[in-house]
Amino acid sequence: MRNHGFCFTACLIGLSAVAWDLPVAVAAPDAAPAVVMKAGAAKVVITPDAASLKELTTVMGTKATHIDHDIYARALVLNDGTSRLVIVTYDLNCLDVATPILRVRCRDELKIPPSHLILMATHNHAAPIQICPENFAYGRALADKFFELIKAAIANEEGPATVSLGQGFNFHIRAVGNAPADYEIHLLKVAVGDKTLAVLFNHPTHPLQSSQTHIDTGHPGYAVEFVEAAFPGSVALYANACGGNQFPDRGTIMYADAGQVKALGKQLADSAIAIAKGATTDVTGKISSTLEVLSLPLAEPMPYEKAKELAREKKVPLDIGFVPYPHPDRETNWIRALLNHHEQKIPFPKRTTDRFCTDDEFLVQKPDDQREYPSKFEEVIVTTIGSLCFVAMQGEVCAPIGMRIKDAFRRQLPLFVGSYAGEHNLYIPTRELVRLDAYQAQVIRIQYASPVSWAPEVEDEMVEGVCKIVTKMTGKNPEKVVR
Repeated sequence: MRNHGFCFTACLIGLSAVAWDLPVAVAAPDAAPAVVMKAGAAKVVITPDAASLKELTTVMGTKATHIDHDIYARALVLNDGTSRLVIVTYDLNCLDVATPILRVRCRDELKIPPSHLILMATHNHAAPIQICPENFAYGRALADKFFELIKAAIANEEGPATVSLGQGFNFHIRAVGNAPADYEIHLLKVAVGDKTLAVLFNHPTHPLQSSQTHIDTGHPGYAVEFVEAAFPGSVALYANACGGNQFPDRGTIMYADAGQVKALGKQLADSAIAIAKGATTDVTGKISSTLEVLSLPLAEPMPYEKAKELAREKKVPLDIGFVPYPHPDRETNWIRALLNHHEQKIPFPKRTTDRFCTDDEFLVQKPDDQREYPSKFEEVIVTTIGSLCFVAMQGEVCAPIGMRIKDAFRRQLPLFVGSYAGEHNLYIPTRELVRLDAYQAQVIRIQYASPVSWAPEVEDEMVEGVCKIVTKMTGKNPEKVVR
């Protein structure tokens, strides 16, 4: 696979945070006045042209040879009469290079700030990956497609609309990292009168695919089609939840035959449809949102002599600099960075905010251009819609982290919690995954060229940091949860 317990203390640490869009002071959700909501939805095909397939690299590092199923982007717009919230989902591993472009255009042309633009991937691995230089043109073109998609969703606004929350489960998941599995589905249903306009749902798992060389939509893509069929005229959106250490319960890790992929999509859809047709909680109300960057802790570097020994042992080429995915020496970029930091006496990063992430997914001291919104970890968007708290976290957040955040507030707030938001799918691992130096903990080095790894405290600081933002936005304090 590439790229792409649990005792919570209510003590919130003093994390460094950068707010890109400061929220308006929010009253407790149950005191929010009634608003007249409008909503619109749209979808667009984002499958690359068949003639360009041989030029594009897939998530698995191959060249695509066939198109089995179109891939899509879908948009949902909620308008409370004062501000708009835009949620875009897409059948991609991650959006990456289009993200900062889209943020500027939406802010300048549509008056939608980055805090109100929630971009969430299905984490589909059967699609082009955006971190390869040869794919940058495709990725940048997606910014134009997504902008037009958002405009179409705005043009489709109608009302008065109601937004309601439902929750349920789908148990076709297995977990790694000595962790319990999270099976929960969160679902938003948007309706105008008796008509279901849109259904947005999530599930904490990697998608299931049937090929490493074909363009396909994965089991979540099939699920949304079954949901749309159950609600004629609707747009269904799937946004992956916190499933960095979770996988479907069939096949080999993320791969199975096409029949199993579609069957899993149908099972997920059946669960979502039952939730949407069952009892849901009306959360229609005022929209408020913030985007903040959490600063997460990194480990001390490997000593210089040990680093030299590791380079010799792995026969690491030392004179090639950083090489992009899918170059075979990409996974040793971090060793070259480690040695360079020691030899050039470059200060080692101590927090994620000490580094910027480039388009080709290297953690560097300075951004490679003058863009307004350079990528830093860890972005978190927390939005309130009436009584609902919607949390969107950047990267591949592992399930126990999402579970701890949900458990801290679930008795106080209606919640929709997910990850894979914005750009770059850096895993946010648990303490146990860091201890094991499991794949989810290694990715910051072997994919992002970081000269250091995660500190074990990353799990606690991620949970506490997100909880602090939720408290600021809702006035609710996290509860202590013992598992």
